[in-house]
Amino acid sequence: MSDGIRGHLSQSRGVAGWISRFTGADAVELDAPRLHGRQRFRLLKLKALFLPGADSEGAVRWLKQAGGEEILNAARKKLSEKNASAGDALFLSAGSGAAPYTLALAKALGQKCCTIMTPSVPSPAHFDFAVIPAHDHPKEASNTLVTLGAPNAIFPDELERRGWELAEKYPPGEKVAEKWALLLGGDDENYQISREWILAALPAILKAASVAGAELYITTSRRTSPDAEDELADLVKHSRAVRMLLLASRDSFNPVPGMLGLCSRVFVTEDSVSMVSEAVTAGRAVFLLRTGRKNMLKAGLQRAIALLAAARLLPKRLLWGIPRFNAVFAAMKRDGFLYEIGYDTAEDYVKRTQTPLCDGPRLNEAKRAAEWIVDRWGRSR
Repeated sequence: MSDGIRGHLSQSRGVAGWISRFTGADAVELDAPRLHGRQRFRLLKLKALFLPGADSEGAVRWLKQAGGEEILNAARKKLSEKNASAGDALFLSAGSGAAPYTLALAKALGQKCCTIMTPSVPSPAHFDFAVIPAHDHPKEASNTLVTLGAPNAIFPDELERRGWELAEKYPPGEKVAEKWALLLGGDDENYQISREWILAALPAILKAASVAGAELYITTSRRTSPDAEDELADLVKHSRAVRMLLLASRDSFNPVPGMLGLCSRVFVTEDSVSMVSEAVTAGRAVFLLRTGRKNMLKAGLQRAIALLAAARLLPKRLLWGIPRFNAVFAAMKRDGFLYEIGYDTAEDYVKRTQTPLCDGPRLNEAKRAAEWIVDRWGRSR
């Protein structure tokens, strides 16, 4: 089930893709209705509270009220084509927007359901399977798998091909020692990538690439501000190390899988756990870049709560915003999946770190989640 958010869909596709590989099952995508305003609150937050206790007919009524009759009919048709019995299918989604539809479809059609991340409504306890990141601090439960970071749709055996495809589009030089990737996110309620940040953070990486004889493949995200993209475009004009600059606002092509397949080092900004997780799953040497802060007052409050949680005066599940994501990065650094560099030490730090091109990923949470689901699903039949 897709709620239209690219990061959520990547997580779902990753887990569903591995389940399909393990079992031979079809992976079918359905778009959850996009509700807004009062209607979203009434149906997805209030009426969805009663879904866990609903029977099949009650789930069907809720789906029709919430604009889900079309996806219900599509699911029925697909199950009929496959002669599916009860428990043969799994409805899966990531995020709160699609979670009620996932549970309702499973109840309406007598099938299984899985949530990725922690939906606000319904509770993960009401799904057959819940794949929850550690930074959400989920309660221990038999239906819950705790992951480090977010699952993603990076499949190691496809990376080399995607790297070749990108190299055909943006051919590297003949005598290039290394190829590096730079993945830039953008602004959200916590983080900010501004003109000033571009000028403070990136010249050192450009210089390090030039000194190392490496070529840089750079892309932005849809959250990168126009000002930041303009400053970036101006900055790289003066660097012979840059082989590709793809600005997300001007080109719909997604180069990230190709970059992860082609490049040995990946520099990625901290604003997206999903991007960091994808780079780590690819098995590359991943360098975390700290960004600016959007709201210093909010950041201060987040730090205060983090200090209280560290002193065990508050439960860790109350962590929010930046400290919550920092816990993920700390775990990745501890386990050797991630490096962190300062802007002024990039050149020296890059010299001191190895750049392995792994035969396979060292951390693949989508694959692990799929194995766990398939095992539990099989034992329940």
